Amino acid sequence: MNAAESELPPSPPLACIRAHSERQAMDWSLVLASQGIEAVIERHPDTGVWRLWVAPEEHERAVGSIRLYRLENRGWAWQRRLVWPGVLFHWGALLWCWILILIHWLDQAVGYRFEAIGAMSSQAAARGEWWRLTTAVSLHADVGHLAANAATGLVVFGLAMARFGAGWAMLIGLLAGTAGNAAGWVFHAKPFIGLGASGMVMGGLGMLTGQTLFLLWESPKAIRQIISGLLGGFLLFVLVGLNPASDVIAHAGGFVTGLLLGAAIALVPPRSNRRATANRTAGALALVLFCVTWTLAIVLGQNALLDHDLPRSY
Repeated sequence: MNAAESELPPSPPLACIRAHSERQAMDWSLVLASQGIEAVIERHPDTGVWRLWVAPEEHERAVGSIRLYRLENRGWAWQRRLVWPGVLFHWGALLWCWILILIHWLDQAVGYRFEAIGAMSSQAAARGEWWRLTTAVSLHADVGHLAANAATGLVVFGLAMARFGAGWAMLIGLLAGTAGNAAGWVFHAKPFIGLGASGMVMGGLGMLTGQTLFLLWESPKAIRQIISGLLGGFLLFVLVGLNPASDVIAHAGGFVTGLLLGAAIALVPPRSNRRATANRTAGALALVLFCVTWTLAIVLGQNALLDHDLPRSY
């Protein structure tokens, strides 16, 4: 046999099994080897198709072994390329932190007037001051309370802004904080006073948890990865949100709201939910909600905290 003849692919009576890639051909050859089936791997010089050649009497058993292997490993993907925006952390979250710091400084400068007219008072809300559900999100009892929420929120919203856009993160976070205060209004023993951005921060954590559902756009079989992401986010909420000394009801309400809204955006086709116009619109709505509620508080609010010496929840 000369050199030219030795380079020719195996000829009949060998049987052919086609593979989609070199990696798949290598994997299948290992499967066949584990079953005692000899296989020769070859790439067609013209088409580039990878093939395995086996003895004709082993062809049926080889195909059956490969079929079982594929069924057993269906849906598993040890490595997956995730689609993310251009940044992993958005430093716009610093602006949110500075706004909280500025409001707390102004509140102290005017003798806690903002707290009196903007904190979540169950009695004031019952009188019709619904805007307190939102204004209370930007108020804090003391520097320690502010520092804890700002530090945690910087990380949470830095990631959420990078994933969803700054506008969407702020709008959903503000709605989640409002929903958390509404949950406290419904379920807390009355009367009570509530304030703080922790419900909003938990809403940001809920957003990051719900965003795992975007994997459905890559593969409808990514259920294991989605469940893992949801479970991880829930465990983080248990770790940071269920401190008995904090307002657990507001935390839970914020987390659930952020989870649902974040999941809803994650299920929107990727090209739609990342449009700059939609993100700017969401940011504008968040700014309008913030400004309108505080305007109502300043113009129409009454000094609930000055009139009632009630325990505060945050």
